[in-house]
Amino acid sequence: QAQLVESGGGLVQAGGSLRLSCAASGRFFNTYPMGWFRQAPGKEREFVAAINANGERTFYADSVKGRFSISRDNAKNTMYLQMNSLKPDDTAVYYCARREYYTDYYYLPDEYEYWGQGTQVTVSS
Repeated sequence: QAQLVESGGGLVQAGGSLRLSCAASGRFFNTYPMGWFRQAPGKEREFVAAINANGERTFYADSVKGRFSISRDNAKNTMYLQMNSLKPDDTAVYYCARREYYTDYYYLPDEYEYWGQGTQVTVSS
């Protein structure tokens, strides 16, 4: 069974940057599409970004497009989320997740089978 562990969250001022990492255990990491989601208090979990298995295709929520960048290093079994120009509205728990195969519904949480425990990102104004 795959395990996903996020790291890199923290407290940052508005306009600052953070880089989240998602370390995956298990085999064949390079065959699985991955994604980042976030959940703020009192809100539903929402899509942030997704990446296909070989890293050549990426997708972003409109709210983070141009500010966030998703990437992966298959040799290290790790996915990343570089977050720049952070805003207070970006405050949330960020989760990484793994899908078993590629579909066009990368933005739906139900498409993902494995989830990490989450890492808190807090952006102060």
